[in-house]
Amino acid sequence: MGSDGWLGVELRHFLALEAVAREGSFGKAAAALGYTQSAVSQQIATLERIVGHRLVDRPGGPKPVSLTDAGRLLLTHADAIAARVSAAQADLVALSEGRAGPLRVGVYQSVGQRILPEVMRRFLDAYPQVRVTLTESASDEELISLVERGELDLTFADLPLPEGPFDAIELMRDPFVLVVPADSPLAARETPPTLREVAELDLIGHKHCRQIKQVETAFRRPLDFVFLSDHNQTVQAMVATGVGHALVPRLTVVAEDERTRLIELPRVPPRLISIAWHRDRYRPPAAKAFVETAEAVCAELEAEQVAA
Repeated sequence: MGSDGWLGVELRHFLALEAVAREGSFGKAAAALGYTQSAVSQQIATLERIVGHRLVDRPGGPKPVSLTDAGRLLLTHADAIAARVSAAQADLVALSEGRAGPLRVGVYQSVGQRILPEVMRRFLDAYPQVRVTLTESASDEELISLVERGELDLTFADLPLPEGPFDAIELMRDPFVLVVPADSPLAARETPPTLREVAELDLIGHKHCRQIKQVETAFRRPLDFVFLSDHNQTVQAMVATGVGHALVPRLTVVAEDERTRLIELPRVPPRLISIAWHRDRYRPPAAKAFVETAEAVCAELEAEQVAA
């Protein structure tokens, strides 16, 4: 029979062959599979007809049945096929439970440095079969557009989100701080500068920080930014060299840098970090688990900031 005839081979035929080989009789094979003996006999006969070979020796009487050379050869392939089917079943169960499959996540720099590593460590420990693909951008608006186009499942983003079909969960509040040179008179003061004093400074900030406009409402005037960068380290280095004073979210700053000092600005509204997704698309269990992990990590990080 040609190869097209093999399309009639079914998994139940292979399972019947394996059971007959293991049990040594059609009756015991039927009991093991929960079939009637005649059903097992029919499945073996059908398989023999499809492959064009006698697969089972039937000596009759009390003697056990055994596989022919062709039967033993075919059984090696049948075992491999049955194993692949079992693996496929396990993979689909894992996928439905959120323990496997792809997950595409967008991230921007400060989240990538301070939040993402711990989120990934915990998530991959719990869901090692999930393949997380990360996309980084300096602009969370670009990442949000990728979510809208279906190219990302989730993205970290600042609130409020742009208009669109999005849902999000707030993860943490990241306060704005003033970063000054270590030898600045402002660093030696016991009280933070007033908003008017901050507004009169030459400021350094982030090029793609959407919250700056919201921050400016607290100052009730446009701020004078003499330098903007997408890189956190560059912003802090410029402060250290005296180019200006940085007005930035705390997570973007390395507090241990001895060249600079951080000054809290309690009257400036904080940056609100969230994780967002497309509200009209299916959100797999893996995505929900990732969000829950991010929530836990950010709650701990925010508590550490308050304690500090």
